[in-house]
Amino acid sequence: MKNTAEVVEKKDVAAVNAKPAETMMLGDSELGDVKIHDGVIATITRRAALAVEGVSRLAGNALVDNLAEIVGSRRMQARAITIAVNENNQVVIEIKLNLKVGYTIPEVAENVQKAVIADVEKITGMTVTTVHVLIQDIDDETYVDDEEDSEEI
Repeated sequence: MKNTAEVVEKKDVAAVNAKPAETMMLGDSELGDVKIHDGVIATITRRAALAVEGVSRLAGNALVDNLAEIVGSRRMQARAITIAVNENNQVVIEIKLNLKVGYTIPEVAENVQKAVIADVEKITGMTVTTVHVLIQDIDDETYVDDEEDSEEI
């Protein structure tokens, strides 16, 4: 298995001069412009990361995030995923995650990086140069269940 730092370093060159983006221009044709909002890339990133075995959820407060998801708020996603694009339309992504207990952090992080790069590039046609993965916590399923039970009382 490769060291996760190696995966990041190989693709980190384009991260220099990256800036936050709201809408990225893919190009124009005789039919018109094609633009992708950074929320689309964040959604693809979220889905790819959550599909990786060992990932529990995006980092944040579980109660607040669950309520936000119920009402359809994307603010949870905005706190856990940052998208930046350099002048060459190359994408740099940072994602904050919680893992499930019992998984190896470097292995899961590398799998998240690979999944995010593959999905974003396949769906958008853009080049993802870097995916920074920040593991903020490890969710102990027993603790989460006990916490939910105590909130119902």
